Amino acid sequence: MKAPKEKRSAQLHILISEQEMDKIRERMAQTGITNTSAFIRKMAIDGYVINLDLSEVRELTRLLRICSNNLNQYARKAHETGSIYAVDIADLQSRMDGLWKIAKKLLTEFTNIP
Repeated sequence: MKAPKEKRSAQLHILISEQEMDKIRERMAQTGITNTSAFIRKMAIDGYVINLDLSEVRELTRLLRICSNNLNQYARKAHETGSIYAVDIADLQSRMDGLWKIAKKLLTEFTNIP
């Protein structure tokens, strides 16, 4: 015996961009699903939900900002008094640039998680 047809009475209305619609159509083609409602329903109910804890990344960013501010203060002081060597400032700046590069790479990798 056939199972009774499920009655769907609740509505969900969303607006998306053309680029988002293109991505949805692309994924529908990959899965072979031709009914947009069925695809969206399936993905909303059974799709992956990734919840990342970015607290450590936020803390890293906060510390980098503090270090950057300190570096700017050192540079200002060096220009005013001449008591800090330019080589030291250049070394500090290169270290900061390296830290920012790593942080940006990490954040880019997080955004690319499907």
